Amino acid sequence: MSKKLEKLLWNVRYITLLAVILSIISSFTLIVLGSWNIIEAVIFYNPLFDDSISSNNDLLFKLISAIDLFLIGIVLLIFGFGIYELFVSEIDFANAKFSESTLKIRDLDQLKNKIIKVIIIVLIVKFFEKVLMFSENFSSPTDLLYFGLAILSICLGYYLINRK
Repeated sequence: MSKKLEKLLWNVRYITLLAVILSIISSFTLIVLGSWNIIEAVIFYNPLFDDSISSNNDLLFKLISAIDLFLIGIVLLIFGFGIYELFVSEIDFANAKFSESTLKIRDLDQLKNKIIKVIIIVLIVKFFEKVLMFSENFSSPTDLLYFGLAILSICLGYYLINRK
């Protein structure tokens, strides 16, 4: 009875396959959407056809939005691969092909740290996206000073997180 219960408990870990599959599907979807944003930006906001500042800001906004989608897609990809390797099985192909890879996860803390770093980069990109949206409202040198201080604080925070 005890062995059957333990076997059942051990096999429950396969429920994580749902999270793996959905994470990879979500990652694929976000990467396709980001690619579409870039194509759309190049076609509709091309500076060769419209040289206005507004068009350039729209182009940058679309490109930064695409980068944001790519980064979130990468987070989901790392999460999916990490959960698979932690709870289901190591990926033998990856072990034979790559000795060290971003997608190789040894423990939950390593997975968490990788995801946190990418999420911080996503937040930085989101911040620049918002600043770009409001950049037309900068009216005084003080606004630019605050913008510079915000960038400095983000860089400092990123440095502190990556410090060994």
